[in-house]
Order: sequence, then C-alpha cells, then structure tokens
Amino acid sequence: MWVTSSLSTIHAPTVIALGNFDGVHRGHERVMEPILSSGAGDLAKTPSWAEARADLTLPPIWGYSDRTPLLLDSCDGQGPAHWSHPPQPPMGLPRSTPTPTVVTFYPHPQEFFSGTPRPWLTPLDEKATLLRALGVQQLVLLPFNPELATLSPEAFVEKILIHCLQARHISVGADFRFGHRREGTAARLKTLAAPHGVTVTVVDLAQAGGDRISSSRIREALWTGDLAMARQLLGRPYAISGRVVQGQQLGRQLGFPTANLRVPMEKCLPRTGVYGVQVYGIPGSSPQCPLTGVMNLGVRPTVAGQTQTLEVHVLDWAGDLYGQTLTVTLEAFLRPEQRFDSLDQLKAQIQTDCQRARALLRVGNRPEVRA
Repeated sequence: MWVTSSLSTIHAPTVIALGNFDGVHRGHERVMEPILSSGAGDLAKTPSWAEARADLTLPPIWGYSDRTPLLLDSCDGQGPAHWSHPPQPPMGLPRSTPTPTVVTFYPHPQEFFSGTPRPWLTPLDEKATLLRALGVQQLVLLPFNPELATLSPEAFVEKILIHCLQARHISVGADFRFGHRREGTAARLKTLAAPHGVTVTVVDLAQAGGDRISSSRIREALWTGDLAMARQLLGRPYAISGRVVQGQQLGRQLGFPTANLRVPMEKCLPRTGVYGVQVYGIPGSSPQCPLTGVMNLGVRPTVAGQTQTLEVHVLDWAGDLYGQTLTVTLEAFLRPEQRFDSLDQLKAQIQTDCQRARALLRVGNRPEVRA
C-alpha cells in the first residue's frame, strides 16, 4: 500500500473514502465499502490481527511533518503520467483504474485546534496495516495545518479532491464535516462535486447497542474495562503493539518472566489492570496461531513502582524476546491492579491470573464478535 502526505506523489485517479478513521472500526468499514466493492478492492470481512499481521512490512511515509505546507500548486492535476518521476501505480492496477484510497488528516483536527495531544486507537502504522488488510491501496495523510484549516469547502473540493486527487467517486459518513469552521457538510460535498462529474456516497451512521459506533465510544469502553463493548464496536479485539525492551526482571525473579513493551506515546491505553491476551509476533509462532498470555498494565504498587509499564507473560513459552515487536489483543479483563502485602501473595495471584487466562482463552471459550 502506498502511503504519502505529499500531494505530488499521489496515485491518481482515485476513488476516495474521506474521514479521520481512528480505530478503523465497523462504522469506518461501512464508509469504505463503496470504494472497495467496485472491483478495485475487496472488503469481504473485518480483518483479524492474524490476517493483518501476516505482512507487517509497511511502505515509507513520504516527508510528513505537521509544519509541511500543503503546496497546492505542487500537483498539476494531470495525473502521475505527467510528473517527472511518477510513482508506479499499486501492483495489479493499470494507470487508468482509480486507486482505492483513504484520505485522512494528520494530526487529528481536534488535536490541531486544542493543542492537546490526542490518544489514538490506531497510530499510523496500525492504521496502515488494517487498511491494507481491508484492500485499501493508498493512504493519503493531509497535513492538518493552518493552510488546510482555512480552506473553504469549495477550495477543499476543487483544489484537493478534484485537482490533486482526481477523485472519481467519494464516500463519507453522514456526519462528515470539512472546510473552514467545519462549514462543509456531506450534502454540500455532493453539491460541490456534482459539476465535476464526481459522485458522492453518504453512508448512514452504523449503530450498535442503540447508539452510533464511534471512536469516542470505543475509548470510553477501554477506559472502563468493557472489552466486550470495545470488541463489538471495533469488530475485533483491541490490539496494542510495542517493542520488547529491558525491564527490571522482577517477573523473572517471581518465576513469571515478562516482556516489557515500549508502546507509542500516542497509543490509547485501556484502564490499568490485568488482562488475558493473545500474543502475536513470538519467534516460531504463526500469525494464525497466537500464544496465550497475561498482561499487566500499571505502576506495580506491590514493588513501589513509580511509572506505568506494560508487561506480558507468555504462557507455555520461554526464550529471548528483546528487540522483537509484539502485538497483544485484549481478550478478557481479569482484575484491577492492586497492591499485595508480600511478594508471595503477588506470586500466588499471578498464578491464579494465568489459570484464569488459560481457561477463558481456551479454544472454544474465546469471545465471539457480535454482529
């Protein structure tokens, strides 16, 4: 999949799903369906992490910076055949075939206007992995900066969607807003695109549990430990990826060695506590056959910890994981983090946690995604 934040390196023409898409949840997938069911892509079902992690070699992100100007005059509107060093079209697509493309904003507009960092359900590498598994062939990251923020709805459509991206079809959610002061609506997008011969699909908001599926609902479910709700809204268990780094090796001293994961700072983390997880990326294991583990997220009050850590004990496995990148999917919330009076009590509780995780995550007992 081609990933770019430069308007001069876009594969055009395109069919576009337009939005923020943090989480790549079931509602987002519905918005992508119109561009992936036309023959250029294939959205057969929600990808599992086993499928998404089958190929984690991501393409480069070309020159992204939140201070990079949009350079609206850097694309000539004539397509890649007219650029001096045109990028090759995605594998298997002739130049004349519109590229299934997700167009999103980076950083998130709310983060830009508030100046406050926003936790992401899917940081960029995870988003790209999941989108590629769905069949998206290009991810365009529009740098959300003052130039973009002040574009009128008319200028956004004409300069970016029509002139640079050469959109043939656009799909958005019914609540999509764009342009200066969010003056553009989905209905207005239809009106502005029509004179250019561009069709627009406005997708009704997906519902679950009597309310619309949204990234904010997923965050709330994670922060309260409601993994079943998060899983229902996402269409898959919530995943956390990180590189294994050196820790204090306290788990090893207790007989339960753990892998300490360094997680991206922008990653949205669930409530602190102990979880039953499936672990992907263990050397010698298959993406289709993850290993069961127990994850602790917290400050480790029993040993007077001062900073939050994320540690994973992999059941029935031993070996060196330093430097490996692992992904854990949250399958069951076992208990809140708590302080024990002695290391023996802590060790006994960890043993109980492992037994519960083994029972809950045994094949046949794993939670199913509800429709």
